[in-house]
Amino acid sequence: MELEEIKYLVENKRFTELKNKLKDMNSADISEILDELDDVESVIIVFRLLDKEKAGITFSHMESDMREKLIHAFTDRELKNVLDELFMDDTVDLIEEMPSNVVPKILKAIPKEDRKIVNELLKYPDDSAGSIMTTEFIDLKENMTVEEALKRIRKIGTDSETIYTCYVLNEERILKGIINIKDILLSKKETTIGTLMETNIISVNTLEDQEEVAKMFDKYDYFALPVVDHENRLVGIITVDDAINVLQEEVAEDFEKMAAISPTEDGYFETSVFKHAKNRIVWLLVLMLSAAITGNIITQYENAFAAVPLLVSFIPMIMGTGGNCGSQSSTLIIRGLATDEIELKDIFKVLWKEIRVSIVVGIVLAIVNGIRIMIQYDDMQLAIVLGITLMVTTTIAKILGCLLPMTAKKLKLDPAIMASPLITTLVDVCSILVYFQVATSIMGL
Repeated sequence: MELEEIKYLVENKRFTELKNKLKDMNSADISEILDELDDVESVIIVFRLLDKEKAGITFSHMESDMREKLIHAFTDRELKNVLDELFMDDTVDLIEEMPSNVVPKILKAIPKEDRKIVNELLKYPDDSAGSIMTTEFIDLKENMTVEEALKRIRKIGTDSETIYTCYVLNEERILKGIINIKDILLSKKETTIGTLMETNIISVNTLEDQEEVAKMFDKYDYFALPVVDHENRLVGIITVDDAINVLQEEVAEDFEKMAAISPTEDGYFETSVFKHAKNRIVWLLVLMLSAAITGNIITQYENAFAAVPLLVSFIPMIMGTGGNCGSQSSTLIIRGLATDEIELKDIFKVLWKEIRVSIVVGIVLAIVNGIRIMIQYDDMQLAIVLGITLMVTTTIAKILGCLLPMTAKKLKLDPAIMASPLITTLVDVCSILVYFQVATSIMGL
């Protein structure tokens, strides 16, 4: 169903037809359409036509600004119905992203027994495993039979985020093993859970970095990971959808840093003009002022310009080529570090590979540019100057492109901050120095 069709049905009060159409739609698709509706009243009307379960799922998929508008428009009962359908981690995420004036209304709609759990989850540090886990999971005992386990799964499974993986705990809630629903279903009803469970458990601590946790899903192909405290007691689980959200946030953050923009959790349209400017201006000022170094270097070679004015015309090409080479290397290294393909111990291996790549690239660029110079200017001396400059600049750029991100990683910084803008600025300085040193030496200026 398209946006215009929903608008038409709402405007003409054809609610029965609209309700029937919404039944066949996926919650994620409905949320996208509702986010695009300008009229909040129309969104409320559509939302009230959804059944309770679909309304909750749709709400969890919506953009934060529209969710805020809905919370203001909901009655207390409507808000409670929506929150009842959200898993605990989604409720915590909602509270964290809403303005302070909206939070009291949300907390009021949460049952008292759940409010304590929410408060506990809110205490975990940002970017930790505890901050993204959910406390709704299926726990079993070792001495349970398959029949007893299935009864418990039927009893609490509706409110659990996943029933595919179950967790075996002792009386102190210490994690003893895991078991998947397939093994339970395919076993005899008198079989005990203790004989079926897997004791080689991969778990994470509540304070572990959420990005590292997300990577574990890719490594082990799990649908969920148990989260334990320092005493190995199970306190929650992280599901694969939470891991995907973390990776999406990290990728978005890295892109912003690589473009010299301070990261923000808000969307593009949700962020004000002044905040956009604030996030960009600091790096732009740093890069602008650092570019003054390049200008100072150029002014020191005024005599060379006067003797061979043509030298000036090649400055943009040399600086651009060096910057592009550095950006290529840094992008590949940052990606390798993010996926754990490259580790800090590989620094010399990476450096040697980039040096060899730079030699090949530099030779090709020098030859192609030399041919162009000979055809256009018939000046062998100029072709040699530019050829040597391109080879040296390419090598320096590739070295900086691989070393800077790895240095940042070593210093516990995000490698993305060493991306294009910063590397380009450093390479510009180096390339200009190399260019005029080579030119003055060969041309005797």
